[in-house]
Amino acid sequence: MSILTKYILKKYLLNFIIVLISLELFFVGIDFLQNFKDLPNSANLQLLYILYNAFFTLTLALPLSIIFGWIITLVLFIKNNELVAFNAVGSASSKIYAPVVKVSLFLIALLVLLQATPLAYSYDQKRKIAKGEYFTNTKSDIFLKYNDNYIYFEKLLPLEKKAENIHIYKVKNDDITQTIIAKDAYFQNDRWYVVDAKIITKPSNLEQNDAKLDVKYEKFLHTLEGFRPKILDNVYESKSNFSIFDAVSALILLSNQGINTDKIRGALYNQIVVPFFVVPIILLTFAYASLNSRFFNMGRFVSSSVFGTLVVWGIFFMLFKFTNGGIVTPEVSILLPMIVWLLSALYIYNRKMNS
Repeated sequence: MSILTKYILKKYLLNFIIVLISLELFFVGIDFLQNFKDLPNSANLQLLYILYNAFFTLTLALPLSIIFGWIITLVLFIKNNELVAFNAVGSASSKIYAPVVKVSLFLIALLVLLQATPLAYSYDQKRKIAKGEYFTNTKSDIFLKYNDNYIYFEKLLPLEKKAENIHIYKVKNDDITQTIIAKDAYFQNDRWYVVDAKIITKPSNLEQNDAKLDVKYEKFLHTLEGFRPKILDNVYESKSNFSIFDAVSALILLSNQGINTDKIRGALYNQIVVPFFVVPIILLTFAYASLNSRFFNMGRFVSSSVFGTLVVWGIFFMLFKFTNGGIVTPEVSILLPMIVWLLSALYIYNRKMNS
């Protein structure tokens, strides 16, 4: 690593950390003050609320801090005539912003990896603490399709991996051929175990004189292999978030059932693709910066950069909400705009640098 790279990274990381801590303290502090009256009196739950909110805010604050830290670093370089010095010693433009781009890619990749962990449910957890539902997580009257089965859960307890009062209907050629009724079912070894099941099988030919229902009882019966309780919970709860791991599992499972997966794909694109919108902005802010501070409008540069960043971020946020609401497919609302944004930014950058 060259001396120039070390110097740029030292200045940039310092500004990045200051901005990130400032944004985290601001958003978390404002949220805590607004919801303090609704929080439990337990200090442990209040601390958990702050920690969950801090990570949820990180998904918003980290991309913005990457850009705002770069804007501050550029302003300081211009003000102190350091950009002129970098060029005077023969440093190419790419050597100036390349270290920042690499660090930004690493930070965004780290954020994406964190979204694959249970921390992705931070917003749901902090909302449950505020509503006094942190230790009680149940869903009622769930009706789902799985392969050739239709399953009804009167009550689902995702944290306990348990379902109560279940009915499983096996359907063949639009006709119910078998019904399984049980009071309890438990999720273990990547499958559901139905306890004390009553199995009612309808004869294939009802026109026979001896046709009758076959009723038998099973102590243990397994079904719904791979359908984890958290996936059931998230698919049923339309406002829930997904971790990347659960989203991929749900996407594969529901695709096989022929169920619409727009919301799940939109959540995946929003977690994996959208955060990388910051990289083109890093290039554009550098392209529109000036080497000489004497004839450079610093205030206009900062305000334009900050405003442009918020506009781009707001557009992708709005497009994700459209996708989440089922208005447009995620490929059209997220992937296509991201590709257009990257190509447009590269075109503007090359045109500006070559002019």
